[in-house]
Amino acid sequence: MDKIQTTKMSNFRWVICALLFLATTVNYMDRQVLSLTWKDFISPEFHWNDSDYGTITGWFSIFYAVANLFAGKFVDWMGTKKGYLIAIFVWSAGAVMHAGCGWVAMQIEGYHSLEALRMVKVGSDAAFAIATVSVWLFLSCRFILAVGEAGNFPAAIKVTAEFFPKKDRAFATSIFNSGASVGALAAPATIPLLARAWGWEMAFVIIGVLGFVWMGLWIWLYDKPNVNKHVNQAEINYIDQDNDLCDVQDKKPVTEEKPIGFMKCFTYRQTWSFIVGKFMTDGVWWFFLFWAPAYFSDQYGYTSDSLMAIALIFTLYAICTILSIGGGYLPTYFVDKRGMNPYVGRMRAMLIFACFPVLGLLAQPMGAYSPWWPAIIIGLLGAGHQAWSANLYSTIGDMFPKSTIATITGIGAMAGGIGSFLINKGSGVLFTYAEEQGSNFSVFGFDGKPAGYMIIFSICAVAYLIGWIMMKMLVPKYKPIVVE
Repeated sequence: MDKIQTTKMSNFRWVICALLFLATTVNYMDRQVLSLTWKDFISPEFHWNDSDYGTITGWFSIFYAVANLFAGKFVDWMGTKKGYLIAIFVWSAGAVMHAGCGWVAMQIEGYHSLEALRMVKVGSDAAFAIATVSVWLFLSCRFILAVGEAGNFPAAIKVTAEFFPKKDRAFATSIFNSGASVGALAAPATIPLLARAWGWEMAFVIIGVLGFVWMGLWIWLYDKPNVNKHVNQAEINYIDQDNDLCDVQDKKPVTEEKPIGFMKCFTYRQTWSFIVGKFMTDGVWWFFLFWAPAYFSDQYGYTSDSLMAIALIFTLYAICTILSIGGGYLPTYFVDKRGMNPYVGRMRAMLIFACFPVLGLLAQPMGAYSPWWPAIIIGLLGAGHQAWSANLYSTIGDMFPKSTIATITGIGAMAGGIGSFLINKGSGVLFTYAEEQGSNFSVFGFDGKPAGYMIIFSICAVAYLIGWIMMKMLVPKYKPIVVE
């Protein structure tokens, strides 16, 4: 079929944006299965404590960080279509493989059933051995999951740069990035119920299979704008209004820009600005993603499959989803209505969003009155993060040529993964220690594990403002990189 020929602009870029949204939704649902099942379903079988879970989440962040270092370059090398397909195949396979960890642990330790694992005396050498073996098995699956998931954002950001002009990229990014919130929103409403009905193993299988379904849609619908049969010339002209690829009026063939060498990327202050932004803030989102179900269980006694826990977490991520999309529109307002260049408008918006997490200082104190207060406050914090993240990703397209966008995204994601490792592993160790110390561990009027949560919430509250200040110091003015 030939390309659409009409004077009216097609809007197929939004179909592509919807595909990115679906991929990100599946991505975060796969990531959430463990956080929603470990406390009430997996831990009793394998005798995990907070430190064990912190080890798994922390090392997942490291795996994700290292993989991101290469994922962006891989996507730039392989091409968007093939690179994205490979990424989602790997992470979907890794998600499904989690289901086999119980059976393998049972075989290694010589038990005849999972129930036999559960009946082992807590604190015994046998329980320690089971916990150790199972942690290593889950880490193996998380490694495969992390390698695949590392390709999602580099590929998605590259696709956004292909299909949207600079002024619209933050808005498009906020839409597909809201898939993280939607995935986190759908997860607590489905995964604990699946685990209760059919076992935690089937929860991993069912959610993991969704990625394979997405692959079919991607093969069917994606091609670059200039060769996509669903995109007409008017839409190509709109996409290329920044004039950074070719003269679409003369219909010259698209030529790829010269990519920036991997090590050369680290010589630019713009790269380090993105690294700082990701390192300082990604861990905050991942902390709440991985620990929110455990928080409501620890603090208020609501198991992940209880109606109250589902309602609290659903409300939390509903707030994230609704408010975060508007955050991507704010730079467009600054550019179109206030006449700012894209970078200035984006940084202005990011400063506003950096103030949202400060509310995290109130989560623990307000939780004394009702668990709904922490849910609402964390939801607002999460919305601020998602809006911040959408604009942070878009700074790459503002500064770097399209041929290097995925590489820079991967480098930044590596930094974010390192930050996430520190906060997740540190949280697990801190919570285990605080619980053991009880009233002997006191911070800001809270004792034991609540004191540990207060420390982490305080770190999360100021991370964005510190990150914004450091980014502004590194790149005070709009300065795109031109490859000679």
